[in-house]
Order: sequence, then C-alpha cells, then structure tokens
Amino acid sequence: MEAGGEERAEASLRIRHFHGTISPEEFATEIESKNIPAVFRGAVKGWNSISLWDPSNGGLDYMMEKVRPTAVVEAMMSNYEHIFNGDLRSHERVVLPFSAFIASCKSYLEQLSLLSVSSHMSNSARDKEICEETCSTSLDATDRLYLAQIPIYSVERKEHCSLQVLKEDIQTPAFIANKCISSINFWMNRARSRSSIHYDPHHNILCVVSGQKEVILWPPEACRFLYPMPIYGEASNHSAVSIEDPDLSVHARAKHMKEYSQKVILNVGDALFIPEGWFHQVDSSDLTVAVNFWWVSSIMSDMVDHMDAYYLRRILNRLVSKEMDRMLPKRSSLGLNKEENSQDDESSESCEESDTNSKSTKVCLNGDKRTILGQLEPSGFQLLGKLISLVHENLEYIGQCQYTPTDSNDESSETSNQPKHIPNGDDAPLSVDDTLAQMFSSLEPLALQKILLVIAECFPRTLEALILHMLGPAAAEVLTRKFDEMEPLFTKEQQEEFYKKFYSVFDDPAAAMNAILNAKETYAFQAFQNVLDQYVGAQVKRLA
Repeated sequence: MEAGGEERAEASLRIRHFHGTISPEEFATEIESKNIPAVFRGAVKGWNSISLWDPSNGGLDYMMEKVRPTAVVEAMMSNYEHIFNGDLRSHERVVLPFSAFIASCKSYLEQLSLLSVSSHMSNSARDKEICEETCSTSLDATDRLYLAQIPIYSVERKEHCSLQVLKEDIQTPAFIANKCISSINFWMNRARSRSSIHYDPHHNILCVVSGQKEVILWPPEACRFLYPMPIYGEASNHSAVSIEDPDLSVHARAKHMKEYSQKVILNVGDALFIPEGWFHQVDSSDLTVAVNFWWVSSIMSDMVDHMDAYYLRRILNRLVSKEMDRMLPKRSSLGLNKEENSQDDESSESCEESDTNSKSTKVCLNGDKRTILGQLEPSGFQLLGKLISLVHENLEYIGQCQYTPTDSNDESSETSNQPKHIPNGDDAPLSVDDTLAQMFSSLEPLALQKILLVIAECFPRTLEALILHMLGPAAAEVLTRKFDEMEPLFTKEQQEEFYKKFYSVFDDPAAAMNAILNAKETYAFQAFQNVLDQYVGAQVKRLA
C-alpha cells in the first residue's frame, strides 16, 4: 500500500489477500458483493500456459507455432513512450500479424540477452550504467506496441477470435467458475509499459502468466482526486492526472491521490480481482504476458432501464449529502475552557449591574427574563455572550439595540457594515458563517434551544438581525440539522411552543423561515456544484 494510504483507506476497502484459491461461495459473499479488490497468490500457477508461454523458456516459439500464421491482431502504439491510455489521440491502432509481433519480441529478448552479457562482463559500475543506457535508448517504435485486450473468447464477437486456440492452455479460476464470463483477453507487451489510471465497467480477474505487474488501485470514492475525463468524451473512464507528476495548479485535489491508493505486485501465477468502478494503473515489466476475465456485475445488470433518471437523482442526492457533511467547518472549542467558565457567575453579576443603565436591558432583568437566563449552564451563558457580541460586531444594526455590552467603553463593541473574519485556534481567518456554524455545532440540541429561547425573550432584535442579516449557508445548514435533532426529544406540543416563541420575534415570520431555508438551499447548491466538478468531470461548467 502506498505511504499514507493505509491511514486514509477504510478498513472495509482494503485489498484482501489469499494464498491460493477460495470457493465460489466465499468469493461471492465476502469479495464480490462488497466490491473490494482481492489478490490470490498462486491461484493460476497450475495453468499449462505458465510454462508453455514463458518467453525466457521457448514460449515465444510455442505461441508462434500454436497460433495460425494468418492470425491478425490489433495492437496499440503509444505516442507517449510506454504509456497507454484510452484517449484515441494518444495512440494509434496498428493491425499486424500475431507472428510479426512475436518475432519482434524474440528480437527484443535477444537484444536484452546481449546487453545483459555485456553488463556482466563490464568491470566498472560506469560500464554497467552505459549498458543500461544503451538498452533504454536503443528501443524502436515496436517497443511502443502493446497487445491490449486481444480476445481469446468473447460472447459478443460473432467472428472467430484470432487467439482462441490459446484458450486450451488456461482455465477459468475456480472461484469464478459459476460466473457468466463475457470475455477472456490476452495482454502482452514487448518493452515495459503502463496502462494509465482508469476504471472498467466490468468485474475483472487479472492473471499474470509471465513477467510482473505492479497495480495501484483507488476506490471509486477517490474519483474527486483523480479528475476523470469528461463523461461525454471518448476516454471518460480515464483519469486526467499523472500519479508521479500531477499538475497541482490545474488539478489541486490530486495532492491527496496517493493517500487513497493501494499497491500490489503480481508475479507469475497470481490473480487480482479488480472490481467494477475501481480506478487502477498497471505497470508491466518487459515481456509480460497476462490474461484477464471480464463478467457483468450485478451493480449495473440489476438496474432497470426505465429507472435510470430516478437512479441518477438518488445517486446525486447521496453524493450531495456526503459533500454537505464534508463542507461543514470542523467543530471547535471556541475558547469555552474551564478558566473562562469559572468567570461566568461573575460575568452574570456584572451584566445585571450594568443592565440598569438602559431601558432595553431593564426588560431583560424582570423576574421572568432573569429566570430564563438562570436556566443556562455556565458554558451556555458564555456562548450566549459570544453569539450576541458576534452579531453586534459584524452588523450596523438599524434601530434601537436591545443589548448593551458589559463594558460600554470597550472598543470591540463598535459595529461594522461588513462581516469580519474571526481568528480560530490556528490564527487563520474564519468567516462569520463558519464561526456561527461552529457555535451551533458545538451545542447539544437542548442547549441550543435554551439559548435561542433566551435570545428570543431578552434580545429579540438581535435574533432578528442574526437570522435575517447574518445567517450564512453553513450556519443555516447546522441550525436546521439541530432543529431536526430536537424533534425526537420533545412532544409535538413542546415543539410547536418552541417554534411559536422563536418566530414570534419577527414582524414577518414567513420572511424569517424563508431566510433560513434559502441559506440552507444555497449550501446544498454549493455542494451540488462541487459534486459535478469532482465526480462528473472538471470540464463541466458551473451552473449559472
């Protein structure tokens, strides 16, 4: 697994490892149904092809004789050295006899052997380095050829598969023996090659017959870090970023891609289950031969065509809900520590003494209001003060204010037309919306209800300013979530009484409700835009 990946990848999504094979029932219930990768060490080591196709042991001659001389295959020729991806602009399709490709592999094998001998005969490290450089620079265009997905068997192909005869040397792995295999494909590269980051629309068992493959996998949820190509494009299942050198100025989220990756090395006889939708990059050593099995998963086969629009809306809704959770500001202590809490009673007394100086706070000090204030816990009383101060520090309130700060000479009580940025624990600026969201989030539903009732009773104009003029998208989202959490804690009558007191503050209760709902929907719309950008493709324009 890549460094850091183990910490970030959920335990339920980690690659499972088995020595040998397992039963079809265990595979179906423990691996396939959970859509998680699994590697099976030595699962296909009993195939005849393991010895018969081995390039270093006469395998190239065997395959050339086994396959009829007239067999023609379609190879990929990369325009970018040894890297292959799904973009038609990045490679050419080259039709050639299978025997011609095998002949080029024989030539390459002989070249490697000569260079290896020269390297061993060299006495100095520099001579060996020169030999290695000679090997890498002497490659010709045929080294950019890759036999990718050449069918050995296909239920869709009406014509004869050109390499069908090779099926005699392999067997379907026992743990997928009960699957309806849609295709079996032959893969072979002359020189080292790479299939760039992509996902497949089928379940896949990749089996290594010769050589070695390094496979890096990402779960489908890592899509937002991999920047898939536009969904309407020819290579929509491919990533637009390079794992070694992502352009973070264009793909900023790609800095997290390695944290969600898992790596596995496949040697001769190993098999890897790559579930549908899992992104993977495959690096193959020189003269690597592999076979893969594809079959249609129930993920898509169980979906009914006439329900597609509904599926789309439900899936988008789920992604938006997850993004809304992710967007919420992290909870903060907001400075509510024990030392400050120990001063709460003293602060309360100061408030009562100073409140006699204004009409507005005289209202707050009648018996009923004093009783309401007394119901607050010390931390709740402190947060009440912070909340009221935040409102008055960030708005120029129109009309008579019903709240006077404890210290009327405190310069911090001056108002401003523009919301300020509040320093958080790391001295980084925090928006007023995020600060309010953190305040609401830090409170249990019952504690928040008490504070809102106190503000409604004692400082109604402050509550009006908070809801109508300061409530931003994140704060509205947290506030409404808290409202939802309150419901099971109270009877229907208690709920109605609370909302009646809360909305009675406003001259137009409907306007207050609209302000909350509009801000909440703005938050959801921001999440929706993020989902389109992260999961559908970076080229999708934001909605106007």
